[in-house]
Amino acid sequence: MPEVLSIVLGGGKGTRLFPLTKERSKPAVPFGGKFRLVDIPISNCINAHFRQIYILTQFNSASLHMHIGQTYLFDSFSEGFVEILAAEQTFEHSSWYEGTADAVRKNLAHFRPQRPSYYMILSGDQLYRMDLRDFLQKHVDSKAAISIACTPVSRGEAGALGILKAGKSGLISEFLEKPGPTRDISGFKIPEGLKFSKPVEGDSFLASMGIYVFNAAAMEKCLDNDFADFGKEIIPKAIGTHKVNAYVFDGYWEDIGTIRNFYETNLELTALRPQFDFYDENRPIYTHRRNLPPSKMNHSQMNQSIAAEGCIITSGNITDSIVGVRTIIESGSSLNGVVCMGADFYETDAQKAENAEARIPNMGIGRGAIVRGAIIDKNVRIGEDCRIGVDDSNRPDGDYGDYHVVDGIIVVPKNTILYPGTVI
Repeated sequence: MPEVLSIVLGGGKGTRLFPLTKERSKPAVPFGGKFRLVDIPISNCINAHFRQIYILTQFNSASLHMHIGQTYLFDSFSEGFVEILAAEQTFEHSSWYEGTADAVRKNLAHFRPQRPSYYMILSGDQLYRMDLRDFLQKHVDSKAAISIACTPVSRGEAGALGILKAGKSGLISEFLEKPGPTRDISGFKIPEGLKFSKPVEGDSFLASMGIYVFNAAAMEKCLDNDFADFGKEIIPKAIGTHKVNAYVFDGYWEDIGTIRNFYETNLELTALRPQFDFYDENRPIYTHRRNLPPSKMNHSQMNQSIAAEGCIITSGNITDSIVGVRTIIESGSSLNGVVCMGADFYETDAQKAENAEARIPNMGIGRGAIVRGAIIDKNVRIGEDCRIGVDDSNRPDGDYGDYHVVDGIIVVPKNTILYPGTVI
């Protein structure tokens, strides 16, 4: 197999996922009860045997460094690695990453010693399972300089994405970045004859997934300029000077860019037949091995929910929710439509005694608490008889101190203390 260097783009400040990104970078945001967003692209690479992986980031990267260091440890015989390259000042560059292409350009000095034949560019905030080995092989077979992974979308979805015009052979002739809801893009409709594994409904368009394969020489040439972004600048220009091909992917793909999207994508995992399958033994999603005990349910009722390892739920009623690692839920509590990220550690009896003396709730969900339609970040303490999201009134978006409302969803940030009887 040719030498492939995989590059995961960690994104910028992650403002659309704030406050989940207040103390961590976007790829480090917990997901699905026990994973982090960055585990998705890394696992896709590992499953394809692409084990030379760099992650580019520049904001709040401490927790991401810790997660990567604890999780992805290859033996000395595999020549594999997962390394984080945070923005750095050098004699050539003194500024931060200005965009996706700029981030790659500023790290070419680190990439070149690996002598890759191909660069695999991946996004750090998407949920999908792709056979990257097949993607590379189709790229090689097409004799293209650049291949773009793309997926069929409706007109409503197309306005906020990069749209491709491709022929029956997959050759891309035009690229349009975020055309908006009103622009006429009828000329970009998917042509008849382009092959899909399942039928495409109605008027559909090919949208870039932000996943690319570059020949090494093409990457060097495309970055020999001051362009900052792949989608807005590099790809449109490259179409005029290089052979650029479309790799059609019509499996499940979700771009996790907003709080609403993050919330709904998490809860979709609790469906009877979720669109994304974490139970595929042949193509697993890897994450940190915590060596936690199995979760324990004491006289509790759980309906269409997920509980990660290490939880203790006592006389609880959990519906359509995700219960993250080490979550403690006390008697009489109720969760409905909740994404609970869990905790980083268990409290000792001595710590609980100190909490009681200071009248601070223990970590987790206290007795009789009711939580509806909310995201509860890690290490949150919710006191007994708290009421979160119980009323049906409209909640204006904003920062309310102990909690935020984003896209109409209540978000309780990491390490927050909600004292007994709090009503949100």
